[in-house]
Amino acid sequence: MGGRICLRIDGRKMKTLLIMRHAKSSWSEPDLADFERPLNERGLKTAPFMGKLIAKQGFQPSVILCSPAVRASQTAILVKDGGGLNGEIRFDHRIYEASPHTLRQVVSEIDNLIETAMIVGHNPGIEGFIRYLTGNLEPMPTAALAVIELNIDKWNDIDDGFGEIQKVFRPKGEMK
Repeated sequence: MGGRICLRIDGRKMKTLLIMRHAKSSWSEPDLADFERPLNERGLKTAPFMGKLIAKQGFQPSVILCSPAVRASQTAILVKDGGGLNGEIRFDHRIYEASPHTLRQVVSEIDNLIETAMIVGHNPGIEGFIRYLTGNLEPMPTAALAVIELNIDKWNDIDDGFGEIQKVFRPKGEMK
């Protein structure tokens, strides 16, 4: 159901989770509620670029779980369209201002037939979730993407330390 299939040494499948922070948002309207802030010009360019990068790397998430905040939803749509990704975007209000524990809960509910999934959210939750899964503290600037291999067969088995960072893509380093 989409994505590359990774096998452990014992031949069992692993799950792949792409964790992305929303692209750069605008602060041009100071009276706008945080939830309503859209992407700025830079964010509108980097999101589709990151979608192309995801496709070029051979990732095809079957589902894209996304915060319904304007900047996150714009990011998910532009990433999907930019990369020609097939995954369905599902908005989940729990991702907005989520703690690592809440993100774990959201991911644990993914259908087990899905091998590769993506989540688009916000800091500090995104960085905290990566640290929870891998033990590594990774800076996640806007539109950064972490590729995590999870040593699980079922999404609801996701737990502290069950992941390994395969790669972190940061737009500043990729858009040269």
